[in-house]
This record gives sequence, C-alpha cells and structure tokens, in this order.
Amino acid sequence: MLSNLEIILPVFLLIGLGYLAALRGIFSSDNCDVVMRFSQTFAIPALLFSAVARLDLAAVFQPQLLFSYYSGTATVFFVGSIIAHYVFKRRPGEAVAIGFTAMFSNTVLLGLPIIERAYGADALQPVYAIIAIHAPFCYILGITTMELARAGGQPLGVTFKHIFHEISTNALTIGIALGFVVNLTGLSLPQFVWSPIQLLVSAAIPAALFALGGILVRYKLADRFAETVFVLTLRLFVHPAIAYVLSKHVFAMPIEFVRAAVLVAAMAPGVNVYIFANIYDRAKGVAANSVIIGTATAILSISFWLFILSP
Repeated sequence: MLSNLEIILPVFLLIGLGYLAALRGIFSSDNCDVVMRFSQTFAIPALLFSAVARLDLAAVFQPQLLFSYYSGTATVFFVGSIIAHYVFKRRPGEAVAIGFTAMFSNTVLLGLPIIERAYGADALQPVYAIIAIHAPFCYILGITTMELARAGGQPLGVTFKHIFHEISTNALTIGIALGFVVNLTGLSLPQFVWSPIQLLVSAAIPAALFALGGILVRYKLADRFAETVFVLTLRLFVHPAIAYVLSKHVFAMPIEFVRAAVLVAAMAPGVNVYIFANIYDRAKGVAANSVIIGTATAILSISFWLFILSP
C-alpha cells in the first residue's frame, strides 16, 4: 500500500499545490482558468494527437476492452439516474445530471499520470483507446437522455446537431481525430513539426494538474452528501468492479488491458460534470461535491484498485 501511495501522491500533491496557490491568492483561480485553457486547447490535444498517431490500432482497439469499460460507463449512468429519481426523489433532469456525474471519469488529468507512474509509458497504449471515444460516448448518452427526460427539452434533431457541434469543435476530439488521420494514412511528419508537439506534450499533464487544483477552489461544498456518497460509490468502486470482472474473468484479457479498463474507470469525476450540470442548471451541488470530494478520496480508492491489480 505504501508503494501505491508513492505512485499516487505526487499527482495529488501537484493538484494540492494549485489549490493552495489559488486559495492563498498567489495564483488566482482566473489565472488557473487560463492555464487550463492552454492545457485543454493546445497541450493535451498535442498529447492525444501524438499518442494516437503512433498507436498500434489493431493491437489496442480490442472490442472486449471497450465493452468492459463502456458497459460499466452506461450501467453507472442509468443506475445513478434511476436511483436519483426514485430514491432521492430528484426531477428527471436532475437525475440525469447525477447519472452523468457518476459516469464521467477524469480519464486524462488523473488517469494518464497515475497509470504511467504505476506501470510505465507502455501501459498507456490501451488507455488511449479508451480515451479516444470517452467524451463522445459520454456526451452523446448524457445530452440525449437529458433532452428526452427534462420538460421543455429540445427536439431530437436539434439535440443531435448540438451534440455534433460540441464534439466536432472540441480541441481534444480534434487532436484525437488528427492522430487517427496520421496513423491510418501513414503520413510521415518532419521532425520540425514533431519537436514543438513534444514540447507541448511535456507541459500538458503538469500544467493541467496544477490548474485543476486552482479551479477546485471556486467549487463550494453543498448539501446532499448522501447523494454524493452514492455517486462516488458508483464512480470509484462500481464502475471499476464491472470493468474488472468483465476484462479479467469474462474475457480473460492480458493484464495490461485489465489494468487500463479498471484504473481509468476508478478515476474521480472530472470538472466536465459540473460544466454539464451548470449548462442545464441541474444538480450542480452534487456535481461540485463529487468533483471536490471525489478528487480527494480518489487517493484511497485508486490505492485499493492498484492493490487488487498487483501480482
């Protein structure tokens, strides 16, 4: 367990440094927005482009891997939404926002650095396969269900147009798509193009983790802690448990695929869940709670899953 904490703690200490800097006014939360915008618009897309462009697609895009991960994603989304509606008596739109919070894992900012520290850069290959369709899958499922569930929802045609626009103009999606183009065409980029890309890649995760900590300062804890505990149980334990059973015991996949499916599923909710809740003005308190508490408690939950996955 101590060795697991040594893997995880540097990542969370960098988040904590950003949080402390913003809390003490050394680096404002608005400054962190700028750093995060740089990370999400340039550095992380460069990271994803570089990774996807060099992936062995036939080796890592395994249907069993994607099914192991995304069947759990859909399960916690629908279970979260149904329980929120029928047990916690939330309105349909609020219930969907809570389900989305349970579904959306912080795959990039937490998943990549922790898995790389635990198992090395080569272990990230199947992780990129999961990340490549993560945002489209979650947003299509979340937005479509929200529009069907809430009163006054948009017509489906408008909804799908909105989904397409959000996905196609997202910098992370563009980076992944361009990576696929280079990979599938065999296009050889000159070194003077790769060099600045690699400089951006080196800045991506450290800058994003620091900015994440600073941004968390603005989220205030709200009531509804029972709902938060329920959401985080789905996010940190139920989803990875589904991924573990399917990838290891049903499909008997190689250990590197099992680790990728389980650990990506075990990551805390990302700030996207609050953005989603804020767009629809639904269950913002639960979303904020889940981001703050989930990021803090993920230290323990990830340690647990690293222990389960140890030889």
